[in-house]
Amino acid sequence: MKKLNFTFLMAALISAFVLSISSCTTKDNPKPEPTPPTMTDISIDGANKDFTATVTFSEAVYKNNDKTGNLDNSSFDVSVTGGTGTLSSYEVAHVAGAVTATVTIVLNENSDGSENLTIKPASATAIYDNEGTAMSADQSKSITLSGTAHETITITDDGNGVGTSTWTANNTYLLDGFCFVNDGQTLTIEAGTVIKGKPGQGENASALIVARGGKLIAEGTKDAPIIFTCESDDLNGSVGLSDRGLWGGVILLGKARLNSTPGESQIEGIPTNEPRGLYGGSDDTDNSGILKYISIRHGGTDIGDGNEINGLTLGAVGSGTVIDYIEILANKDDGIEFFGGMPHVKHFLSVYCADDSFDYDEGFRGYGQFWCAIQDPNEGDRIGEHDGGTDPETGTPYAEPKIYNVTYIGRGADAGKRTVTFRDNAGGHYVNSIFYNQAKGIDIENLADDQDSYKQFQDGRLTIENNVFWNIADNTPEGIFKISGHGASPADSLAAVQAFAAYFTSAGNTIADPGISAGNPVPATPVSYNMASYPAEWFDNVNYKGAFGADNWAAGWTEFFKNK
Repeated sequence: MKKLNFTFLMAALISAFVLSISSCTTKDNPKPEPTPPTMTDISIDGANKDFTATVTFSEAVYKNNDKTGNLDNSSFDVSVTGGTGTLSSYEVAHVAGAVTATVTIVLNENSDGSENLTIKPASATAIYDNEGTAMSADQSKSITLSGTAHETITITDDGNGVGTSTWTANNTYLLDGFCFVNDGQTLTIEAGTVIKGKPGQGENASALIVARGGKLIAEGTKDAPIIFTCESDDLNGSVGLSDRGLWGGVILLGKARLNSTPGESQIEGIPTNEPRGLYGGSDDTDNSGILKYISIRHGGTDIGDGNEINGLTLGAVGSGTVIDYIEILANKDDGIEFFGGMPHVKHFLSVYCADDSFDYDEGFRGYGQFWCAIQDPNEGDRIGEHDGGTDPETGTPYAEPKIYNVTYIGRGADAGKRTVTFRDNAGGHYVNSIFYNQAKGIDIENLADDQDSYKQFQDGRLTIENNVFWNIADNTPEGIFKISGHGASPADSLAAVQAFAAYFTSAGNTIADPGISAGNPVPATPVSYNMASYPAEWFDNVNYKGAFGADNWAAGWTEFFKNK
């Protein structure tokens, strides 16, 4: 019995000792507490209004505590302080489990290089590691938008031109007076650059003028268009869509042929003692450079002798020049005017101009496709004013451009304006196009002379084929197609009216609702019936009429359609 008690006692003592050792071990070596993830680094890249910050974490992170979810805008608190630019928007990109996230930010103004960007978790439950431990809300990273200082550089011309130079997107360029790109010089303008013109009239007007032999290489992009506007425009709504004449405009002068005597002319508004204002020559393939994704806004000041400058003026520009994706907004004179030459112009939007949308003269023989005009309900004359010659009107080469896929939207019946006028011996070809909402239609001048625009029609140098008309005049062929002018005999005038009206249907034109409006020029359904064929060169072979198929190519990058 004593032996049994001793054995039991020893077992109890050993058990107690083990428990004591175990207790001491647990107390002296506790399990490590979880370490929350941290933000370890931040870097920045970008310029002007657009920047991308890259945030690096100490380990893989997730939106949720179960190792799922990409971090998104709700995961962070993002702020910008100091400087000229304030935060307009931001977008977070991250993949669950990644150790970095990018935050793309957009400022409302160009950075001056002193803004401070701070990024921190939105809360104490916004970011987790793979063990479900949350990042502290006290974590943050900041960085200065340094190296992106934005300057305003004033451009003047003492007669030597602007020189062969590059204007960069991190600056704004302010035109002070007439600024020429001289013969032999090349001005390159980076995508996203803003050029502003100072106000003033006559000799104090501001304009960019590319002289004969000079070149302008201005290639914007859809995401970063090049903008020409007035000095007071903050690009954030400070200038209205109908504000006009606040600076000059852009002029290109080339060496292509004119039909006026003596074969070269001085561009409107430039003093005759300024030789850099001459245009014209013998090279129809002349190359004045590249203009692409450009918006020209609020121009048209009086530059001399009562002449308001056009948004874009092309004097004897040749076919070697690339002109594509252009917006002219709220110009006090014409949207674009062609003085002779053979420029090829594609994707052109002329909006809210106070005179004509598309104007040509002096034997213009270029190509055009995807042109859109939208008139201000309260301003604007003809959509197309087409003159053949000036001195003499019957000079050769005749004005005979090929123009396909236009959408012309007028001011409505109450304004009393014409859609297109052909006069002064002008010819031309409108094909596969849409004409909408104007009091008067297309008129052709018929004079007593043997050579006039009606003669061009009779000779096949003026055609209006396979187009759609809606709410033009009274929606009848007789109302849409008119003969104008004076001097012809009554019998000749009557015969011309009858011939032109009969031509309407035989040339494949129709009267039908295309499903468009001034706010949306894209048809509800692409107008694809009764199409005319396209020339083999240059033109895009599309299966719809008008400037737009299923999409609006002007959306996003133009001021008029920036929110479309």
